[in-house]
Amino acid sequence: MADEEGNAQEPLEFSGCGRNGDDQNILSFSDITCAAFLIRNHVLRTPCTPCSFNSQKMEVFLKKEFMQATGSFKERGGCYALMTLNEEEKKNGVGTASLGNHSQSLSYHARRQNVPCTVVMPEGAPLVKIEACKKFGAKVIIQGQNMTEARAYAIKYCHENGLKYINGYDDPAVIAGQGTIGLELMEDQPNLDAVVVPVGGGGLIAGIALAVKTLNKNIKVIGVEPEKCASFIEALKNGKPTPVPEEHTLADGLAVAEVGENAFKIASSLIDKMVVVSEEWISVAILRLLEKEKNVVEGAGAAGLAAILSGQLDEEFAGKKVAVILCGGNIDSNILGRCIEKSLVVDGRMLKFSTVVSDRPGGVSDLCKILAGLGASVKHIEHERAWLTSELFQVVITVTCETRDHEHVAKIKNALLKKYESVIFADKLTLKL
Repeated sequence: MADEEGNAQEPLEFSGCGRNGDDQNILSFSDITCAAFLIRNHVLRTPCTPCSFNSQKMEVFLKKEFMQATGSFKERGGCYALMTLNEEEKKNGVGTASLGNHSQSLSYHARRQNVPCTVVMPEGAPLVKIEACKKFGAKVIIQGQNMTEARAYAIKYCHENGLKYINGYDDPAVIAGQGTIGLELMEDQPNLDAVVVPVGGGGLIAGIALAVKTLNKNIKVIGVEPEKCASFIEALKNGKPTPVPEEHTLADGLAVAEVGENAFKIASSLIDKMVVVSEEWISVAILRLLEKEKNVVEGAGAAGLAAILSGQLDEEFAGKKVAVILCGGNIDSNILGRCIEKSLVVDGRMLKFSTVVSDRPGGVSDLCKILAGLGASVKHIEHERAWLTSELFQVVITVTCETRDHEHVAKIKNALLKKYESVIFADKLTLKL
């Protein structure tokens, strides 16, 4: 077999290890080491580097899984799951349902292994991920309002068409593949005190937790979910996978309404702590990685760093070595633009306000002079006369300006409040960083 550049690759053959036939032991450490051996020449061993901008109390390392060929850690599980297929399954093809990363990875490696692939995505799936799957030769079906509906359709479609359905987070082979990240972490940073892992369906944290806890029982495993879809936390409360309402979140790759049964059985006893992060902190994490690390990371990929930036882990891991899994980098350009603007507001680097000024010459000029004198740059300004009924010769001005930080914003607010009777600030998203 040849790679994308035509270079020879060793044959992708299943050597006999892999899926554990014992239902009581879904996955073992040897399954993960086997996966690591088989996929070693077909996925990237990603770097685990010190976080260059970390200002928190801990020493943070970034495991950069977004550097994989398809932009996410999903390649590991997808590649290994395909390697475990028998010849008949390879001939008939595989199918799956995914918001994008698992679909891309499975499509990519299915083409490399000459296995037909069909992927089902829900309506609203990121366009960049849909197009990537098509580019890799997969048949793409858009079906369902959410992942639950898309997954149900995919399972039915695979059954009716004789395809092998590969669950992107609950197939034992997929979990084993994701666990190889844990092996690399322990080799590159053997003195780690904790690993922070984004949690969607649970396959990633299940594999990593099994790997690192086997090698070091004292290492802490921290799971992170978006507050809009905390399905693993709900499962822990109830002792079993439990569906939660699906809401749109910036971390779309973690928006899984019900965690996988196998993943939950493996991970539930190995996870030391679960935390949730807000959309605002995810936005800030994306911006930090873009500006400081020069890395483009999607919402799901930045969730772990968001947990650290929010301060939720400061007290427990002060002075400790902590690894964060940046699990994916496939973010839609439009969403990235919105995310940057939102995080600038949260970061105190953009301020929007409305006030009433004189409509006579010099009224708007006086306002702009105040802002200029304080070093604020006006980005956008609007006038509104029709809806101001109390005074004929006044105008409502809405201004968006660029600022340096929260301290700078506070100075501008004080100056405006001294000058004008009423100022309305649109900064409800602002957090103290």
